[in-house]
This record gives sequence, C-alpha cells and structure tokens, in this order.
Amino acid sequence: MHIPSGDTALLDLVPFDGALRAALAPSPDYDTTQWLYVPNYYGEYRYILGTRGEHPLICIGVNPSTAAPGDLDPTLKSVERVALHNGYDSFIMFNVYAQRATRPEDMERACNAALHAENMRAFDYALSLDKSGAPAVWAAWGAVIEKRDYLPRCVRDMIAVGEKRNARWFSAGKRTKAGHPHHPLYLRKDSPLDPFDVGAYLDALK
Repeated sequence: MHIPSGDTALLDLVPFDGALRAALAPSPDYDTTQWLYVPNYYGEYRYILGTRGEHPLICIGVNPSTAAPGDLDPTLKSVERVALHNGYDSFIMFNVYAQRATRPEDMERACNAALHAENMRAFDYALSLDKSGAPAVWAAWGAVIEKRDYLPRCVRDMIAVGEKRNARWFSAGKRTKAGHPHHPLYLRKDSPLDPFDVGAYLDALK
C-alpha cells in the first residue's frame, strides 16, 4: 500500500530526461538490460516501468502503485501476459498521472502541471521505443478515470503526443456501460486487443 506523503507540488521533481539517464546506467538493484524503471528508485511518482524490447505494448493505467522491477503486482503480471499473447516482445506500464497512490482516492485533488509535463515527455519516449513506427497504446484505466476531473484532460494531451508518433490505440475486454476501457486485472491472458477511438470516448464522457 502506498499513501502519498503530500502534494507533488511540494517535491523537488527529477525531470524525466535526468531520471532516464540514471535509469539507463547499470544498477545494483535490478538488471537494466531487462528492465526500464524511471526513476530508478521507489518514490512518490513513477514515469515508466516495463521490460525492454523492440516492439512493446504500452499499457495506460491511471496512476502507479507499488510495483518495481522483479516485483510486479497482479495488474502488471496480467499486462505482461496479455502483451506476450498478442505478439509483443515487451511491455511498458505507463499512467495518465505519475503520482504513486495505491488507492486512487488518495491522488491529489489538483493536477501538478510540472509533473504532468514531465510525464508527457516520458510518454513520448515510451512511444519512441517501438521500432515499427506505429506504437501500440493499450487504454486500460477502467472507471478510475472518473476519480479526478483532470485525468481526461491529461489523456487528451497523451492523444496529441501520440499523433506525432503514429500511435494506435486499443482496449481489451468488455468496456463498461459508460464506455471506459477494461482494467487489466482479471482479464484472460488470451484477451485480444481491439481498436479504440480514444478521442470519441473522451468526447462522450459526461
């Protein structure tokens, strides 16, 4: 369980570029040839957690919890299984908002613009890792997107970043009555990815 210590605006944020440089260097804590973990330590926010490959499936949740390299929670284990079943050689767990909180109810009430900006730089980097030129983005946030009113706005910024990288959006499993994409937990490992019009989805949100 991770409960935020306070608003991220009070933190001295590590910019994504600097955090990435540190994450690419050898680490005594995990194999950096296998894992991408940015920042490369446990803290109040996380930009990226995933495995290395040339054709990753980028899964988008709402916000990070406690997972770390070699210590995946049930949600990330499901993400990895679905990615491998659908022909991807790796996965990246990304989030609409980078603040770490096991319970979405504990997320900060206002969006930290500085943290969001660094998270968008991280998203652009994650998209750049796919060598096909058309990275796959799996929307998987469920109804949790309703927890904070700034979250859909963050997703719109992600769409704009993705358009420059020719990103293709998908969902997996049955969507909710409100149209939210299914959360990865409890999905069958052989769940296929279905095309997802994320822009139309956001337009339909009340």
